[in-house]
Amino acid sequence: MPFVLYHWINALAMLFLTLSGLYIHYPVFPGFMGTARGVHFFWMFTLIINLIVRIVLAFFVKSAVMPSTREQDIDYKNWLPQEANRHQFIAWIKYYTFFKKEHPISAKYAGPQKMSYLITVPLTFFAAYTGFALWGPTSDWAFFAAGTRFFADLFGAGIGGGNLMGIRIVHYWTMWAILLFTAVHAYLANIYNFDPSRMIFLWKENDKGH
Repeated sequence: MPFVLYHWINALAMLFLTLSGLYIHYPVFPGFMGTARGVHFFWMFTLIINLIVRIVLAFFVKSAVMPSTREQDIDYKNWLPQEANRHQFIAWIKYYTFFKKEHPISAKYAGPQKMSYLITVPLTFFAAYTGFALWGPTSDWAFFAAGTRFFADLFGAGIGGGNLMGIRIVHYWTMWAILLFTAVHAYLANIYNFDPSRMIFLWKENDKGH
C-alpha cells in the first residue's frame, strides 16, 4: 500500500506540475499566474517529500523479489545487481529496441529499468533545484544563486551571469526529460497487459492471483 500511495501522489504531482508549468511558460489567458505559481510550488514540495519518503521506505518495506511470486525481501535489494538477471543488460537493450524477440531473464526489474528509475532521483532533485533558483523567496540564496550564475554564463545571458533565462531553459527541458521517461515507463509497464497498473494504482492482482 505505501507504494500504491506513492504512485498516486507522483501521478497527481506530475499532472499538476506539468499543467501549471506550461501555463507559467505560456500564459495563454490572463489572471491565473498567481494561482499557477502557487499550484506549481505546492506540488513541487509534495513531489520532493514523496520521493524522499519513497527512498526511506525502500530500506524498511518488503516487496516481491520476482514477478508472480509471494516471496518478499527489503525493497532496496531490488535496485541492486541481482543474480537472477545479472549479465542481461545488453539483452534487455536489444529486446526494448526490437532487435531481440526472446524475453531476457529478469528479476523484479530489468537492468535498464533499474538504471532509468535511479536516474530519475537526481533528475527530480535537479528539477527542484532549478525551480528553487527561479522562486522569489529562495532565488537569492547563495546555493541557488550559484546555479543561476553558472547557467547564465553557460548560455551567455545577463551581465555578470545574473540573468534567470539560462536556468529557466534548463528547468523547462528537465521537465520534458521527466515527461519522456514517464511516457516510456508507462509504455513498458503495460506492454503486455494492464496488470501492473491495476496493481500499482488499484492494489488489485490479476484473476489468477499472481
